Amino acid sequence: MIIKEPEKFFTKNYIVCLGAILCCVLWGTAFPCVKIGYKLFDVNTESVPSLMLFAGTRFALAGLLVIIFGCIIKKRFIVPKAKNLWRVGLVSVFQTIAQYTFFYIGLAHTAGVKASVLNGLGVFFTIIAACFIFRTERFNLIKLLGCLLGFGGVILINLGGDFSFTFTLLGEGFVIFSGLSAAIASGLVKIFSKHEDTTALCGYQFLFGGIVLVIIGLSFGGAYRPVSVGSYFMLLYLGFLSAFAFTLQGFLLKYNPVSKVAVFKSTNPLFGAVFSAIVLGESGQLLSWFTLIALVLVCSGIFVINKFGEKGLKFKKSG
Repeated sequence: MIIKEPEKFFTKNYIVCLGAILCCVLWGTAFPCVKIGYKLFDVNTESVPSLMLFAGTRFALAGLLVIIFGCIIKKRFIVPKAKNLWRVGLVSVFQTIAQYTFFYIGLAHTAGVKASVLNGLGVFFTIIAACFIFRTERFNLIKLLGCLLGFGGVILINLGGDFSFTFTLLGEGFVIFSGLSAAIASGLVKIFSKHEDTTALCGYQFLFGGIVLVIIGLSFGGAYRPVSVGSYFMLLYLGFLSAFAFTLQGFLLKYNPVSKVAVFKSTNPLFGAVFSAIVLGESGQLLSWFTLIALVLVCSGIFVINKFGEKGLKFKKSG
């Protein structure tokens, strides 16, 4: 199906709603599926090169899927313009290489439920980046309140049931760095999609980033070994969800304000926590009161920012 008027289509409220939530559902399944993927490919989670090699394979596959899909839809071979290669490379550095190096290492050293809540920080980083780095939005007290709610949730999830603050750089720290890198990537996609076809931008940044991760992983002795036929199906699914979700988000960001898309990311931590609880058997952590409150705080913070952030605070003059 070729969308003749993409701007009109992707700005429809119900399309934005359904599309953004679908992205969050897919990203939510990534938390448990990556952990299962470690087992299906016998990945040594203590070996950083092996983690990078596994991640690189997934994203190189995702890039190929996006490019093949784009070629079929457009009925021609898609390739970014020569003058935009640096844009593809820059997006790839933040979206694929940095984000998923941090994400895969962090996820290997923390629980899926906890990682999904921490990953919700990416929404706040996106708002902060839009206000202070890309300067496409204004920062105000409402957005500050939303950020405080979100950071409160992150602090709470790290306290644990016995209020012992558990935080490691390779675990929780790297998951947070992953969200920061994703926020920068979102801002770049918003800007660069004005100069380059969104499908080509998404596909080639994945392919380039994946290849770089594979080369680095192999160079430092990374390895993995598929243990069954199911291993390949899991890899295919991980590649598909990245290809589909990121490309769809790219179109939504291109034709809509960042805040309008970001409001639906409040469901991202929820889906990630729920799927991790179901698939990985982490229901005990999901159903604990501190995790549930943390989820509420993170989701409330995102909602407040996107619902009231542009309105700011108006005070009545006395007298």
